[in-house]
Amino acid sequence: MPPKKTKGTAKKSKKKSDGGDELEQKYRRSVLDVAVLKEHLVLRKEAARQAQACGEELKSRMRGLVEELSEEKAEKKDISADLTRQCKSLKTELGVKVHKLETDITTLRDQLAKCQEELKMEKEARVKMEQEKDASISELKSQLKYMEDGYQRILHDSLDSLLAHLAEARLCWTDKSTAIHQEHKELLSSFGLNPLHL
Repeated sequence: MPPKKTKGTAKKSKKKSDGGDELEQKYRRSVLDVAVLKEHLVLRKEAARQAQACGEELKSRMRGLVEELSEEKAEKKDISADLTRQCKSLKTELGVKVHKLETDITTLRDQLAKCQEELKMEKEARVKMEQEKDASISELKSQLKYMEDGYQRILHDSLDSLLAHLAEARLCWTDKSTAIHQEHKELLSSFGLNPLHL
């Protein structure tokens, strides 16, 4: 059976035990800190390696971009020179076309003025012709009216003359008819016949 511990002994044992636990905890923390630091170091090395690789890649890309920029500048220069040449050529062609169009416009204006003058003369001639035609029609109408009136007078005179001749002939034939009737009556009476009974 172990000897009983007194209160003083128990307190000392407890203090020793608490001190040992504290050291152990500090040791464990140190170990954890070292592990954490190692991990941070590894991560920093990896980050540095990645940053270096990224820097090399960026440098490579930069060189490529510089080359592309140089090529684009050269291409733009060529394009600019070509566009300048085309622009000059187009200006020349446009100048020729403008000159031709101005010449055509002048010619067309002259033709238009000539056509307008001819149209004016033709209108005047047409108006004059219509006036002459109207005058001729009016004169012909007047002549026709005069002829109609003349023919009407001649017709009336002829009819009046014919009626007069007919009346005169009627009177003549009436007298002759009366004489013939009288002669026949007398002839019948000489034969003893009464003409009223016949």
